[in-house]
Amino acid sequence: MSNTEKIVRPFGIRDKIGYLFGDFGNDFTFILSSSFLLKFYTDVMGVSAGIVGAIMMIARFIDGFTDVTMGRICDRGRVTKNGKFKPWIIRMCGPVAIASFLIYQSSLADAAMWFKIVWLAVTYILWGSIFYTSINIPYGSMASAISREPDDRQSLSTFRTMGSTLAGVIVGAGIPLLAYKKIEGNTVLDGKTFTTIAGVFSILAIACYVICYFLVTERVVPEESKSQKKQGSVGELLKNVASNRALLSIIVASVVMLLAQLTLQSMANYVYPNYYNNSTAQSISTFAMMFGMIFAAAIAKPIARRFGKAEISVVSNLLAAGVCILLFFLRPQNVWVYVGLNFISWIGLGIFAMVSWALITDVIDYSEIKHGIREDGSIYAMYSFARKLGQAASAGLSGLLLSIVGYTQETAFNRDVLEGVFNISTLIPAIGFGSLSLILWFWYPLHKKQVDRNVEFLRKKHGE
Repeated sequence: MSNTEKIVRPFGIRDKIGYLFGDFGNDFTFILSSSFLLKFYTDVMGVSAGIVGAIMMIARFIDGFTDVTMGRICDRGRVTKNGKFKPWIIRMCGPVAIASFLIYQSSLADAAMWFKIVWLAVTYILWGSIFYTSINIPYGSMASAISREPDDRQSLSTFRTMGSTLAGVIVGAGIPLLAYKKIEGNTVLDGKTFTTIAGVFSILAIACYVICYFLVTERVVPEESKSQKKQGSVGELLKNVASNRALLSIIVASVVMLLAQLTLQSMANYVYPNYYNNSTAQSISTFAMMFGMIFAAAIAKPIARRFGKAEISVVSNLLAAGVCILLFFLRPQNVWVYVGLNFISWIGLGIFAMVSWALITDVIDYSEIKHGIREDGSIYAMYSFARKLGQAASAGLSGLLLSIVGYTQETAFNRDVLEGVFNISTLIPAIGFGSLSLILWFWYPLHKKQVDRNVEFLRKKHGE
């Protein structure tokens, strides 16, 4: 056993379930925001889609500072008896849940427009740039501290994605079933019901974080004194990023991936209730997504072991892009044809999602070999910031394009406007998923053979 690794108990199902609940908690607020915040503020609060998108985009750029700062705090922090990253989960679960609930206050719908815009900006930045950052960076960094073994990390990535999927099903299926109502034959979002649901999700998020805290164990312990002495400034970290092909390419890939995936998800809130006038189909499509993810979870680990994580990600994203292009040209008038084709798309997305979190642990290993120091928190913070840039791009672009096609409260059911909405929901994801495949194949260097060599090198380095 390495002198840098303390084994409390063997890695097992308890860690996997605990890690699942961590992202379950994350996504009760994250998916609510990424999928429904734009819809809530355009249709309930009456704020322009362009303004909402701009605020979301500005907040994500603020994350550039808060994410990196939180990553450095994690790396420089002391290892406690409960680990280096776990304590942050219990400290910050309450603030992140409360801030999320405050965003969705339908009682303010009749307030002055300037007040609603300021309220959105302040509560959204508090939630995402401060509190969510302070819990998500430690949570993501913790994966490489739970186990050093690639198969264990792939299992954590799979279970993390399943936690996200479960939250996605509850949020994505529950809200269309409970929060929409018919007014003059049109399907519209009920603000008061949505606010109540947001409060319930905040309570569930806290419960999930607590379960994660008590089930997960950190085993890989860094040599604190040596690590802290070698840590450089943020400027040196950024210099390392620029010279680290694996990290730089995965950062760009993350931006592109989130741009495509979140555009697909957020536009579903306009395609189903407005274009198809059918919120029930949106709920059923969420269950279809879940089954696609379950299928992906069953096959991701064995085919990743056989062919490599990056390799199968290329194929899965090409599949998703192909379905989006088909939908653009086919433009099915039957909502169930649209649901069925999206199910195929979600299988492709699911395979990539199951391995995506394991990719960053490969990058952390690669960085340790390249720079001689393990900086889990800082590297994960850069990765997290990249994901938030993708969120910013999606929110900003979605808001801008909705404004360009003329979407407002008054034009929400205009047929010409809705044809523009359908174009956004298919073309932007198709371009994003296709670009992601090219990045992972031609730029990202950690394909299967290189990952296997890196793992073996680190085993020898740490005397395992």
